[in-house]
Amino acid sequence: MGKRKSWNNYRPGRNTGKRGPPKERILIVCEGEKTEPNYFLSFKVTSASVIVVGTGKNTNKVVEKALEKKIKEEEENTPYDQIWCVFDRDSFPDCDFNSALKLAKTNNIKVAYSNEAFELWYLLHFEYWIASISRKAYKNKLTKRLGKEYKKNSKTMYDDLLDKQPQAIFHAKKLIKSYLNHNPLKDNPCTKVFELVEELNKNL
Repeated sequence: MGKRKSWNNYRPGRNTGKRGPPKERILIVCEGEKTEPNYFLSFKVTSASVIVVGTGKNTNKVVEKALEKKIKEEEENTPYDQIWCVFDRDSFPDCDFNSALKLAKTNNIKVAYSNEAFELWYLLHFEYWIASISRKAYKNKLTKRLGKEYKKNSKTMYDDLLDKQPQAIFHAKKLIKSYLNHNPLKDNPCTKVFELVEELNKNL
């Protein structure tokens, strides 16, 4: 794959050995270096090439990294079909979060954000959750629900939660709809991770 081997994480679509139309290329740029990449790389994608990058950066920097890669690939005439950014609201300044969403929208980059933390997506696999809680509280609740210690950089979360994924999608959509005038900045808890999950599921 040439230069792409230097990227943080990479999962190509599986080669069936049959000639056909080029596979869709999906780029996912994540805030976390391991938590989110480990999860998204676990999807058994077969009909698309999924490239996952863990940046260790937040909000604006994540989108800027995605935009940098978008421009580079377009210059080489190998544009991505979809680009997604995954980051959390956390306690970052309002202006940073809002500007990241605006920059992404302006450049046709999709955002699977979570307010406040990515772990909300995991918790929604077990129950419909409407209270704003801390990251530590998410960890404690997931440890209880999983029946084992929740480890942030786990490589097994996808498999551990797969049978409950339809429930998580249902809960995430219900949560978004529960806000009369949805505001990504203020609505805590909420997550759009389900949108990226549904997109990847189309390519299994």
